Amino acid sequence: MSASELERIAKLLKKIHISIDRAVPPETPKTDLNAADAFVWHATPVAYLQPVTKVNRVDISLLKAIDRNRDIILENTRRFAKGLPANNALLWGARGMGKSSLVKACHAAVNEQTATEDRLKLIEIAREDIESLPILMNRLRGRTERCILFCDDLSFDSGENAYKSLKAVLDGGIEGRPDNVLFYATSNRRHLMPRDMIENEKSTAINPGESVQEKVSLSDRFGLWIGFHNCSQDDYLAMVNGYVADYGIEVDPSVLRAAALEWATTRGSRSGRVAWQFIQDLAGEKGVKLR
Repeated sequence: MSASELERIAKLLKKIHISIDRAVPPETPKTDLNAADAFVWHATPVAYLQPVTKVNRVDISLLKAIDRNRDIILENTRRFAKGLPANNALLWGARGMGKSSLVKACHAAVNEQTATEDRLKLIEIAREDIESLPILMNRLRGRTERCILFCDDLSFDSGENAYKSLKAVLDGGIEGRPDNVLFYATSNRRHLMPRDMIENEKSTAINPGESVQEKVSLSDRFGLWIGFHNCSQDDYLAMVNGYVADYGIEVDPSVLRAAALEWATTRGSRSGRVAWQFIQDLAGEKGVKLR
């Protein structure tokens, strides 16, 4: 057999191999919720839960100016961990004010007071994967582990219909939300959709009232609406001082105040995120490593 014929056969075998791979779906990885306390849900190309051994979060004691919101979410999470009734929660409002940080901090705080075998599982799902939420729910349904599904920066734009899947899963599907699953979401939008999208429905729909109600009813699926608002100068400085004390950064109080305010002025805003960015810059300047 000539070299050209062998090469042709090799190419044909390669094409057959590729065709078989496409026709036969890859094996679905087993869901091992004992691998970690936190996971990231990947919907494609194969749906699976990726364990996260080290979660990017801050201690709950460092979250300032959101005491009321902290207490509400923390208590709701504690009830869920104990097997008591708890509500899905939508944390909405000003950017950088600790919405996602609060969810992760409450998860850690509750687990610190929970036996190892009963620890809550935090599962992050990307906004782009919301349509796969029913698949994830079915994976978790009937398991003994209690899981918080967390979607950061959840919102929907014109032309997107994924919100309909979310509505059915949260409160409306024939199966309903599994007893061992709770859903927390953060968003800059109170109704998860831009105002112009809602206004457009009013102007184009045959029955504007019904159309708008259908759009905004998604947020009604969340039993808790927790609003976050821009912080005052005093709250911003309290955040900065809290970080400085916790990380042991030695700096003159008057110098710290002036530098922190200048940092916020150059950013054009005051928030927990801006305070943390300032602390990272200050720690780098002072040669302090942030644990």
